Amino acid sequence: MSKLVSINQDVSELVRLAQESNQKAQLALYDTFSGKMLGICRQYIKDLQFAEDVMITAFYKAFQNISKYEPYGSFEGWLRRIMVRECISYLRIQKNKFNGVEISDYYFRQSAPTTDYSTSELIQMAIDQLPIGCKTIFNLYVIEGYKHREIAELLNVSIGTSKSQLAHAKKLLKDSLSQLNLKDNGTR
Repeated sequence: MSKLVSINQDVSELVRLAQESNQKAQLALYDTFSGKMLGICRQYIKDLQFAEDVMITAFYKAFQNISKYEPYGSFEGWLRRIMVRECISYLRIQKNKFNGVEISDYYFRQSAPTTDYSTSELIQMAIDQLPIGCKTIFNLYVIEGYKHREIAELLNVSIGTSKSQLAHAKKLLKDSLSQLNLKDNGTR
C-alpha cells in the first residue's frame, strides 16, 4: 500500500514540475505513461506507427495544456481522455481523406496464421478489422466505459446510431472470432 501512495506522490510531483515547464518532469511522465497510452491509441488505430504518431501528438497537447489539469482527479484518467479524443480526431481526418472507404477484411480472414498469436492478439486483430465507426463506438463503450449519450455527443451521431453500431460491432466480432476458432480447431 505504501508503494502505491509513493507512486501517486511521485506522479503528483512530476505533474507539478511539468506545469512549471520542467522538461525532465515531462519526459518522466512520458516514460511513465507512454506504454499504457500507446495501448489506448492502438485500440483505435490499427497501424502501430500511426498509433505512435497520434500518441505523441496527444502528449504534446497534454503538455501544452497541463496547466489546466487540476489534481482533483487522476492524471492518468485526464491523459487517457486526451488520447481518446486525439484518436477520434485522427480517425475523422482519415475518414474524410478516404471518404469512408474501408479496406476489406478478406486478407485477414484468408491469411492470418492464428497459431502464432495469443488470444488477446487475435481479439485485437478482430477488433482492428471492424469498420471504423463500429470499432470506435465499440472501444468507447466497452473499453473506455462511455455511455451512448456521451458517445453520441463526442462523435456527433444519434444515440440510436451509437447503439446500432455497437450491436453491429459485437455481431462482426462474434463472427470473426468464431471463424478464427474454427481455423484453430482445424475445421477450416
